[in-house]
Amino acid sequence: MPTLVEAWLTDRGYQVIDNRLTAENERLMSASHTIHGALDITIHAHGSGTAFKGILANAADLGMASRPIKPSERSDVAHIADLTESGKEIVVGLDGIAVVVHPSNPINHLTIDQLRAIFSGQVTNWSELGGTPRPIQVYARDNKSGTFDTFKSLVLGKKATLASRAKRYESNDQLSDDVAADLNGIGFTGLPSVRRSKPLAIAEGDNTPILPSELSVATEDYPLSRRLFLYNPFNDEPLLRDLVQFVKSQKGQQQVAKVGFISQNIAPYEVGVDSRAPSNYKATVQGAERLSLNFRFKPREYQLDNKALQDVDRLVDFLQKNPQYKVVLAGFSDAAEEAAWRSYILSMERSDFVANQLIKKGIVPSVVRGFGSTLQVASNHSEKGRDKNRRVEVWVR
Repeated sequence: MPTLVEAWLTDRGYQVIDNRLTAENERLMSASHTIHGALDITIHAHGSGTAFKGILANAADLGMASRPIKPSERSDVAHIADLTESGKEIVVGLDGIAVVVHPSNPINHLTIDQLRAIFSGQVTNWSELGGTPRPIQVYARDNKSGTFDTFKSLVLGKKATLASRAKRYESNDQLSDDVAADLNGIGFTGLPSVRRSKPLAIAEGDNTPILPSELSVATEDYPLSRRLFLYNPFNDEPLLRDLVQFVKSQKGQQQVAKVGFISQNIAPYEVGVDSRAPSNYKATVQGAERLSLNFRFKPREYQLDNKALQDVDRLVDFLQKNPQYKVVLAGFSDAAEEAAWRSYILSMERSDFVANQLIKKGIVPSVVRGFGSTLQVASNHSEKGRDKNRRVEVWVR
């Protein structure tokens, strides 16, 4: 967040005259403007829960969180604002973690359950996973690392703890290099730090394993990806609203990428089609490029979530700048929503809904299809997994 704030200040004509740590995970940034005068900004990074406590105590103007607001937190601050409203819940960017091993390790993919067993010390030999009989050496980031926070949230969860024998690192690059030199090693790192190690494809449940990439994290199909949020209870305050607009802008998203996260700026990718995909889906996207976003929905509804609402405008802007593209929309439902026949109707209605949002802004998709609950990207046994499966993909040709 400090990089984003400093870039915003500079873009708006402020001169940053002080930018320093005042305590652990606390920063003071002071700036001046020839017209608007002096401005002091304090940034506290003590965990997602403190964001909502700060708003509740009137001690924070904006809340930073690496997870969505909980129902109990929403209720606590309801007298101040509904922080689930569009404009008050803002996705800043996306974060993804690569699980890496030695390049010669024959293991190419693992499930999240297997990762949890490895990193908590329940599984200690590669032979237990179908690999060569060798002891597993776990590498992990230190407790102060945001990379570790993400891994802990997405893999270890609340019930598992990191194995005491794990080697801990302050540097993603050094961890990755040491794993690349250790036949027994496995670790996790940010996407830019894979370097000479081998990244593994990761699966949730019995779904197809997915390799980490900018595209798979941007679309949130990769299991070890998550959203990073800002919560703005005071959307009517001009200065806060301007900062939020900068964060969502192309310039702001470039800063998100600069600090190692995945931006929401849209780009096309040439990708292979999943071998388990139905034949009508393969025919629909044949020869097309995948765009780096998915539209996701609330259960049994056509209402877009807050990120998707922001992405409509990003997609329109991208297509207006690239009028040569023809748009293909592919909709999906989650297997728990409806009977099989109804799921196809629901997936088609979601594609139609996105198409109508684009048509309102002057963009007419060339192909709009629904594929029911086929081609799931996450487990239907969890709410988070079902959230990921309710989606509309965007392709262009």
